[in-house]
Amino acid sequence: MDIQLTFWNLISLIVLLIALYVFFFFRKNPSSSMAENSSKSIYDFTVKDISGNDVSLSQYSGKVLLVVNVASQCGLTQTNYKELNVLYEKHKNQGFEILAFPCNQFRKQEPGSSEEIQNVVCTRFKAEFPIFDKVEVNGKNADPLYKFLKDQKGGIFGDGIKWNFTKFLVNKEGKVVERYAPTTSPLKIEDIEKLLQSS
Repeated sequence: MDIQLTFWNLISLIVLLIALYVFFFFRKNPSSSMAENSSKSIYDFTVKDISGNDVSLSQYSGKVLLVVNVASQCGLTQTNYKELNVLYEKHKNQGFEILAFPCNQFRKQEPGSSEEIQNVVCTRFKAEFPIFDKVEVNGKNADPLYKFLKDQKGGIFGDGIKWNFTKFLVNKEGKVVERYAPTTSPLKIEDIEKLLQSS
C-alpha cells in the first residue's frame, strides 16, 4: 500500500514538473509568432493618416522616429505639444520624425472627429509633424502598431500604455530602443541626438 502511494506521488510530481516546465518555457518563448514579432520592424506596419489614407511606415526607413499617443484635452497637452514642436524644428532636417497618434482611451481626452483633431493640432498647437488617425493603444482593439511597440518595450508596471503622451523612440533600422513615460519632457530625450549621429 505504501509503495503504491509512493509510486502515485512520484507520478504526480513528474506531471507537475512537466506542467511547470511547459508553463515557464512558453512564457519565455510564447510562440513562433512572438519570435517573428521580435524580428519585425516598425516598417512592416501600415497605418491610417488623419484623413483616413493608408500610410506605409516603410516611408520612414532610415529615420529616427518618436512615436507618441496624443490627446487635445489632457493636462500634459500644452507642454508636450510645445516641446514636441521645438524638438521637431531642431531635428527635422537631420532625419528625424515625430509620429503622433490621437487616442481617446484615457478619460476621453481626445473626443473629437478627425477634422476637429487636425484643426486643434495644426491651428492651436501649430504642429508640423504627421498626425495619424485616432487609435486604441490598449485592450483587444489596440492598433497592431501599438501591440508591436509594447511588445518591444514594456513598461515598469506592465506593458500597457498608462496615459497620454507615452513616447517610443525608434532607431534608423525601425527597432524600438526606448520607451518614455508621459511625464518625460521631449526635450530631455538625449538618445535622439545619439541615434541621429549613428551611421
